[in-house]
Amino acid sequence: MGQQVGYTVEQLVAVNPYNPDILADLENHVNEQVSSQTYSLDANLCLLRLYQFEPQRMNTEIVARILIKALMAMPAPDFSLCLFLIPEQVQMEEQFKALIVLSHYLETARFPQFWDEVAKNRHMLEVVPGFEQTIQAYAIHTLSLTYQKMPRPVLAEAVNLEGLSLDKFLEYQVANNGWGLEKGSGSLQLVVLPRNEYNHPELKKSSGDGIPLEHVTRIFSILG
Repeated sequence: MGQQVGYTVEQLVAVNPYNPDILADLENHVNEQVSSQTYSLDANLCLLRLYQFEPQRMNTEIVARILIKALMAMPAPDFSLCLFLIPEQVQMEEQFKALIVLSHYLETARFPQFWDEVAKNRHMLEVVPGFEQTIQAYAIHTLSLTYQKMPRPVLAEAVNLEGLSLDKFLEYQVANNGWGLEKGSGSLQLVVLPRNEYNHPELKKSSGDGIPLEHVTRIFSILG
């Protein structure tokens, strides 16, 4: 049955998430998410649950796209939530084993191994626009939790860029996102990341909800 006129996929999911009649609409919605670079975890989880009740209707190409989109949502735990709803025998298929390996490498921040695995599965991943850029952003987020400054080769491995491509990437980050570049020892270039409460723990103390010390001093002087 086609999607009822006037109802969005979100409304169909909210009203009757276990209605098998909406299965085709949810599959179409996955493809729309891919083409429009949007994301709807609730709708995708609903589809995976419907597949549990209607295993003969499972479309593994759609399931793979759901998992790829879930990987792109890192550091959210969406991939694990989706995987939990996929039967074990389906997970044993090669494409899903590859996606599980990719998830493991991302969760453990093993970016060089991740990109090696991506290269072996490019045929599956390139159908989802924005995959590499989204993972690059996640890699930067992860590095920024640890590094104040890092050698250029560390960044290169994490974002899978080198040479001119990396130069352009750094140029953009310096111009738009507050990055800096410094000369390290020898010919090594250091990449300086913006300060945050993780790579500069002292910022956490000063950015809390507590009353600044000078305000406390002023209050006591008024009371006295």
